[in-house]
Amino acid sequence: MAEVTNTQTRSAAATETAAAQLTALRSKKPRSLWSDAWRQFRKHKLALTGMIILAMLVLATLVGPLVWTKDRSAIDFAQALKGPSFSNPMGTDDLGRDIFARILWGGRISLAVGVSAMLVAISLGTMVGAISGFFGGVIDSILMRITDMFISLPALPLLLLTIYLFRDKLRAQFGPNLGIFLLIVFLIGILNWMPVARLVRASFLSLKEKEFVEAARCVGASRSSIMLRHIMPNVLGPVIVAATLAVGGAIITESALSFLGLGFPPDIPTWGRLLLDSINFMELAPWMVIFPALVIFLAVLSINYVGDGLRDALDPRRTH
Repeated sequence: MAEVTNTQTRSAAATETAAAQLTALRSKKPRSLWSDAWRQFRKHKLALTGMIILAMLVLATLVGPLVWTKDRSAIDFAQALKGPSFSNPMGTDDLGRDIFARILWGGRISLAVGVSAMLVAISLGTMVGAISGFFGGVIDSILMRITDMFISLPALPLLLLTIYLFRDKLRAQFGPNLGIFLLIVFLIGILNWMPVARLVRASFLSLKEKEFVEAARCVGASRSSIMLRHIMPNVLGPVIVAATLAVGGAIITESALSFLGLGFPPDIPTWGRLLLDSINFMELAPWMVIFPALVIFLAVLSINYVGDGLRDALDPRRTH
């Protein structure tokens, strides 16, 4: 009789424990894809470091000129080619202008070019890839041949030729600064959408045959609804990774164009333009080269680290 009582007591205790665990599971909020991605991203130490460095650079370019109020264009020949000091943390150039102030202000332009060109490339590539992968057939063949044609174009010579031909016309129409900004952003974006298109197309080809897409078709969902509401959210992960990496590539391209003298006017101190201005003073004033090159290096490296972290976090096939 005592054994039966003990058995019933243990059974009741086990039932209460199971009920408590079930209640705890029900009360626990389900984890979303983005919360899981953030959890995995935080485990990527280099990506987290890159995000901190990138945030500091962006904050410095946005807020820095408001705090460091030296005029970036003020000429003082008495202070020309002075090394780093308390009053000029990154030294001065050949005209006595403060390099730190010029880097802070020029960073706005370089980062704006990178983000804007990325938006052009991602938008065009996503649109082409989605249409090609969803509809297939003749449309897919035509769009992929166009993509292959753009891939085969020599990017840098085409950039140089197009800027040389159209920069004066756009400057006359939109102004010297906005005209060259629009031209550079458009050209960088139009020559970098192809990898995104291939990536999105492959994702659409795979996802459009899934059960949830067939279910959407059965309930009468339109093609645009299936593309935008059912398939596109599942493609955002790879697209975000591609967008992050595209920013770094655009910054390097803009810096190269400015270094070749085909970028912004001399009064716009982008990071590439600062390198061009320092080319004749590399031995006499090495800080004129070191600091602009360093911020370009840190910006692109941190962006690439963030992209690697996002790739690991958003790709479920990877092991963490």
